[in-house]
Amino acid sequence: MWTQKEVTIAPRPRGFHLVTREILKQVPEVHSFRIGLMHVFIKHTSASLTINENADPTVRSDFENFFNHLVPEDQAYYEHTLEGSDDLPAHFKSSILGNAVSVAITNGELNLGTWQGIYLCEHRNLGGVRNLVVTIHGEVWEK
Repeated sequence: MWTQKEVTIAPRPRGFHLVTREILKQVPEVHSFRIGLMHVFIKHTSASLTINENADPTVRSDFENFFNHLVPEDQAYYEHTLEGSDDLPAHFKSSILGNAVSVAITNGELNLGTWQGIYLCEHRNLGGVRNLVVTIHGEVWEK
C-alpha cells in the first residue's frame, strides 16, 4: 500500500529543530503499517532535513555553529544576495545536508535508533512555514 500526505511545519527560528513528533501527529497513518518505509521530502531550497541526536540540545546548537562556520555569510564572491545575507548560505547548507530522509517503519512505529530524531534544519533567519511531502510504502496490518 502507498499513501502520501503534505504536511506543514510551523515556522521556526534559524537552527536545528526536532520535528519527529510534529510529523507523526500529522501522519497518523504510520501506525497502520506493519512494515514499511516513510520518506520525507522538504519542498524548500533554504531548509533541509537530517536525522541525528534527539536527547542533548547542545548537539543542535553545535550543528548550527558548525554550519555557520563552514558556510559563512557576507562573502565578497557571492552573487545571489538580493534576498539577504543568509539566503545563499542557506542554499549551500540545504544542498550539503539534503532535502529528504527515509525511516523504516516496524510494527506501526518509526524504527529510529534510541537517540535519533528527524531535524528540520532552518537555514534562514525568517524561514516561515515549511512544507513536507511524506510518502509511505509498505504492508498494512491485516484486518
